[in-house]
Amino acid sequence: MNYEEKTISKKQMYKGNIIDVESWSVVLPNGKEATRDVVLHPGASVVIPITEDGQVYMVRQFRKPIDQESLEIPAGKLDKEEDPLDCAKRELKEETGLDAKDIRHILDIHSAPGFSNEVLHMYVARDLYEGEACADEDEFISAEKYTINTLMDMIMKNQITDAKTIIGILMADKLVKGEIKV
Repeated sequence: MNYEEKTISKKQMYKGNIIDVESWSVVLPNGKEATRDVVLHPGASVVIPITEDGQVYMVRQFRKPIDQESLEIPAGKLDKEEDPLDCAKRELKEETGLDAKDIRHILDIHSAPGFSNEVLHMYVARDLYEGEACADEDEFISAEKYTINTLMDMIMKNQITDAKTIIGILMADKLVKGEIKV
């Protein structure tokens, strides 16, 4: 069966600083019409900074949409026409003060394909060396280092709930154990 939906029109509903929202009219595989609310996002890069001894640098910050602090792997939105690798390097530096001699793409994630086109480009950073963090002026963050076992426990206790971070920690666990290679 063909599951493709053909877009017949788009209407902008909201234009924001980070996202835009459109209402799309589509024709379904059975010929009927439907409406899709779509969040348009420029994409982001996500970095798993792993130390030589297998620890992971995390970033703690307050997230207003969930009204609480969140412990996450470093990440940030792509600037217009920015290469995802360049974004990953920039975000690693801005949020943790770290640079990496070895940074590699490991996978892409569609964060919420039911309503958004956002793609998260995930990288692993190794051979880390410290510099100075230079967060954006509207970011209030701190970098913290954890063992993977501690992070896994935090996931299971619902202390880490951010999806990209959970995926990143699971990938870090597999990488450190040598179960996957990049």
